[in-house]
Amino acid sequence: MLELLGGFIKELREAGIPVSLREAIDAAEAVALTPLDDRELLRAALGTTLVKSEEHWASFATAFDVWFSAGALRRAGEEGLSGEGGARLPFDSLPGAGEALEGGGRAGSGTRDGAEAVGDLRRLAVEALASGDARLLAELARLAVARHAGIEAGRPVGVSYYLYRTLRALDLDTARASLLGPLAPAEGEGDGGEEGLVAGAGRPHGRTHRALASRLRRDDVELRIEALRRLVEAEVRRALVAERGAEALGRVLRRPLVEDVDFVHASGEELARMHRALYPLARLLASRLARRRRHRRRGSLDFRSTIRHSLPSGGVPVEPRFRRARPAKPEIVVLADVSGSVAAFARFTLHLVYAISSQFSKVRTFVFVDGVDEATAIFARSATIAEAVARVATEADVVHLDGHSDYGHAFSVFAGRWGGSVGARTNVLILGDARSNYHAPNVEALMGVAARARRVWWLNPEPRGYWGSGDSIVAQYEPFVDGMFECRTIRQLERVVGQLD
Repeated sequence: MLELLGGFIKELREAGIPVSLREAIDAAEAVALTPLDDRELLRAALGTTLVKSEEHWASFATAFDVWFSAGALRRAGEEGLSGEGGARLPFDSLPGAGEALEGGGRAGSGTRDGAEAVGDLRRLAVEALASGDARLLAELARLAVARHAGIEAGRPVGVSYYLYRTLRALDLDTARASLLGPLAPAEGEGDGGEEGLVAGAGRPHGRTHRALASRLRRDDVELRIEALRRLVEAEVRRALVAERGAEALGRVLRRPLVEDVDFVHASGEELARMHRALYPLARLLASRLARRRRHRRRGSLDFRSTIRHSLPSGGVPVEPRFRRARPAKPEIVVLADVSGSVAAFARFTLHLVYAISSQFSKVRTFVFVDGVDEATAIFARSATIAEAVARVATEADVVHLDGHSDYGHAFSVFAGRWGGSVGARTNVLILGDARSNYHAPNVEALMGVAARARRVWWLNPEPRGYWGSGDSIVAQYEPFVDGMFECRTIRQLERVVGQLD
């Protein structure tokens, strides 16, 4: 069991979930006190000891299903390391299961007709769903996967394909119709809507009760069908683990954490998760910046105070005295490319910068494509950051000629109109991929801004391996900035913004 737990913790770390040595020891102690035949209790015990963020739970759950499948737990129980292992019903405990299994593990093969075997399996599915017996449903899932998933050794196919094949053989839509047919409300009864449920609507109470019972029955059947679907998916994973190994399947199913999802290629669901993760990240960065300023190094030497306090020691300055440091908040100037796919990256960065704006004396935002415009006033007039970012796309004047990125022209306009606002306390944050559609880079304009600024940071959402290819002019700009960073994820963004001190 310790080997199984060690592999699971390694998988969590590979997925990006931080697990310390102390947490690993706590997990081992929790497993020792947990019966292995109760997977949900084991899941809860490991989740309590190893997961520290809600955003990490989905990746944890996927890894748990792979590493702690029923088969793995049963083998661990047989080894006698802890727990007793889950009890398993034999296949023949299902009526007709023996006949349905004849012919091996592929649909349509063997001595019986394939359609007849599928019909037997669907009848068994209706009987198991009608009974609601959890052990019977688990046995049905094992039977269906063994008979109809058709898992082939060495074939690089994921869980979804085999799950689809098995569920198609079970035909849960037909099972649902079979279970709900006798309980549908009679004609004229309605479906338990408001008219049938409100007292005094003129309908007999018995009819209302039947409509309500029918609705509850439908909900119950849907829950049982969903439970069977999850059991089938878990059984497919168990079979793939047995065929390929947990480590190999874990790599295939590994879900990136929200902080490691690529800004540019994120799905709608991932974008929503990333937006939710920005606010706690902003609070963390704000507190970190404030703490760093409070503990900044001592101020300059106070010569007079040092001499005065050296009198008791005969004029020997045993204890130097320093003037109290008064660290000032820096200013932030953001230059963001909002063209094409880069806009998604710029949107997230602007969200974060404005969320921690209390730690800066001033935040000014400029957006550009081939023209450049200041968007600070748009942020000031907007009720939320999200509204401001949306309005930037429609209100900012960022097109000069053809609407294709031109970094050289944008830097030239910025330096000419707003360059004087950059001073010794200003951190300039440039957001963009430095793809300028083969326009002149106008490096002198960026050099002038960098000479006046405190620091210039460049955040590039492209992979570092792409820098300098095609129309990328990273090589021309990189020598004149304090740092150019690949920034494709929230984790990378956190590291860079944390340096804005």
